[in-house]
Amino acid sequence: MPDNKIHVYLMPGMAANSSIFDGLRLPENQFVMHKLDWFLPQKRMSLQDYAKQMLKKVNHEAPVLLGVSFGGMLVQEMAKLIPYRKIVIVSSVKCKNEMPKKMIFAKHTKVHKLLPTGIVTNIEVLAKYAFGETVTKRLELYEKYLSIRDKGYMDWSIDNMVNWDQKEPLLNSVHIHGTLDNVFPITNIKDCIPVKNGRHAMIVYRAKWFNEHLPAIILEEGSSI
Repeated sequence: MPDNKIHVYLMPGMAANSSIFDGLRLPENQFVMHKLDWFLPQKRMSLQDYAKQMLKKVNHEAPVLLGVSFGGMLVQEMAKLIPYRKIVIVSSVKCKNEMPKKMIFAKHTKVHKLLPTGIVTNIEVLAKYAFGETVTKRLELYEKYLSIRDKGYMDWSIDNMVNWDQKEPLLNSVHIHGTLDNVFPITNIKDCIPVKNGRHAMIVYRAKWFNEHLPAIILEEGSSI
């Protein structure tokens, strides 16, 4: 029996696990959601090689690839290797020109290599890295969402994010971005669907918006590679 449903693969942001998508609901008669999770990279592994390994978990043809923050960069690297239906980029960037000045500065000065990633076991520090938020409340939620606290992974993630070199947006990609994102300010972002008052972690806190709008965004026609 043929499978006529659209398979949507969901990639969380840096240090986060797939529970950030727990509030996401797509009509089951049209879509099947598949949650992906980070694995620890090998030392000096390129983002491209990491994408190849992650694709081993993608088991359907022409999927929709949705990625949040650094996960948005990863799904774009994955999309360069397979035919896909659509890329949905959330709270992320489509090319290096959309990077904030502080990340461009870090790329050229290597200052990011001085970041104290060894203290990521402290959930408040990790939330600042991953969500761009100073956490004073709901610590138990951040404990749930931010479960990847390996120094090697954090060093690798930050280095690959800062040095991401994509020059042009990929075909058939849709960018959803919060107007109050303080990790990737919307002032740098071109051609996005803005979410009013959305912050960097809006996939968690604005799940209702995504449930209302994401099906139509995915189904909108467009060309793929």
